[in-house]
Amino acid sequence: MSRAPRSAAARRSWGEDDTGCTILHVDMDAFFASVELLDRPELRGRPVIVGGQHRGVVSAASYEARAFGVHSAMPVSRARLLCPQGVFLPGRHGRYAEVSREVMAVLAEVTPVMEQVSIDEAFLDVAGAVRRMGSPLTIGRWIRREVRARTGVPASVGVAGTKHVAKLASAHAKPDGLLLVPVEATVPFLHSLPVGALWGVGEKTRAVLERHGLDTVADVAATPLPALHRMLGVAAGQRLHELAWGIDPRRVAPGRVEKSVGTETTFAEDVTDRSVLERVLLDQAHQCGARLRADGMLTATVSIKVRMADFTTLTRSRTLPAPTDLAHDIVTAARELLAGVTIAADGVRLLGVRAERLLSAGAGVQATLDEDPHRARAERAMDGVRARFGSAVLRPASLIDTTRGSAFPGASRDLS
Repeated sequence: MSRAPRSAAARRSWGEDDTGCTILHVDMDAFFASVELLDRPELRGRPVIVGGQHRGVVSAASYEARAFGVHSAMPVSRARLLCPQGVFLPGRHGRYAEVSREVMAVLAEVTPVMEQVSIDEAFLDVAGAVRRMGSPLTIGRWIRREVRARTGVPASVGVAGTKHVAKLASAHAKPDGLLLVPVEATVPFLHSLPVGALWGVGEKTRAVLERHGLDTVADVAATPLPALHRMLGVAAGQRLHELAWGIDPRRVAPGRVEKSVGTETTFAEDVTDRSVLERVLLDQAHQCGARLRADGMLTATVSIKVRMADFTTLTRSRTLPAPTDLAHDIVTAARELLAGVTIAADGVRLLGVRAERLLSAGAGVQATLDEDPHRARAERAMDGVRARFGSAVLRPASLIDTTRGSAFPGASRDLS
């Protein structure tokens, strides 16, 4: 996506009339890297890269690292070639979640009509807050000021009449800025962008559009609907045509529930030993179970992700006999799924577990007759110990590496 110029004047270039612009998109700038800089201020001004230490992918990069071409989702090996002087840090997802909760608490003071869409971004509909706090533009400025003051991390804010344009505006406001796109400027703003800026246009769709000479949003808007239907299908063609003209009826959906939780481990060396993979699954199941219990959720389906050394990726899933938040139940299903996967001779590069189809633990879900109450109490007691003394102090004995004190030396993890 192209970026707007960085100057303050450019960020105001679409005007100051925020009438009808009640949708705000708040996006934290290079969030994981910003949190690391918050805790390690001596690294400010240096290229900081958060992600797997050896063979994982980049989770976040500071703007100093981005100047070298480093970006999120890039293999860490590639990032090291582009930026050998970079400071590479492992992810600390518990810390990021803590700061995220602080940020979302600030946003919740503005309005209950808030939709958190990831750990570092949210939409707000501030129509009901205008009388109390001032105009949408004033609210956007208040949010940026308060988030910085209370959490120490920067946020960019987009203000517009629709979710789609508000998200684009916040992207153009980065880093650490605010951009208002007035309602009357919506179409000119959109038509100034490349076609890849449209929501839902990934690499494949962009390639199809560009093959037909459609390089900008203006090109899509000018294309007759029947032609877009032939290129992309009726549903996708209709959606892109509407977005190109600023039509986006989606509302901010408060109380959006996370649909899944999971964790993945990328190995420093490809693994062929199934016993090692099963130990990894046990560790991952305990992480998922702890997150479910912390959020008051149960999972009805467990899935695994297996990526071979040649990057062939397989996924398998299984519906559980009854929803659960226990690691024992999650790992039992995960190991049974792994047993059905043929491990290639050159081994496994990445292994992940995901808890899906989440339900509220307070919804009165019927437990199975053979559920062991002692096991449930034991896992909840472990939560309390870890919360007080740290996650490393208590774990199943089979996960302790006596030589290094770590379950899987050299591996990098990604929680989502």
